[in-house]
Amino acid sequence: MASIDDVRRIAMTFPEVTEKLAWGNTTWRVNDQTFVWDRPLRKKDRAELGPAAPDGPTMGVHAEDHSEKQALLASDPEVFFTISHFDKYAMLLVRLDAVDESRLTEIIEDAWLARAPKKLAADYLAR
Repeated sequence: MASIDDVRRIAMTFPEVTEKLAWGNTTWRVNDQTFVWDRPLRKKDRAELGPAAPDGPTMGVHAEDHSEKQALLASDPEVFFTISHFDKYAMLLVRLDAVDESRLTEIIEDAWLARAPKKLAADYLAR
């Protein structure tokens, strides 16, 4: 089971990441682009999700595009889910209590790669 502290520790290992508060929640950014963030469910989210709403901590994450978002949602619905607020965006939510550290690192890395400048991402992958 992962926590927001685990998200912070992992996110900060990637090049040029900064941490910033936005709308009262912690976000991690590369090139001033948010790639993961603390995203507790709101009252509207809980009403929309009904009994499927997770009780544990959740984080928001950027996908490369809508195709990747749909693939992630289909690949592991125990980990990934979405809300109507994200319908127009390549963003989804992650149940932190459903991922181990290895999977969480992979999710954060993919989000970082999706938002990092191309040269920075290429340099990172070349290492």
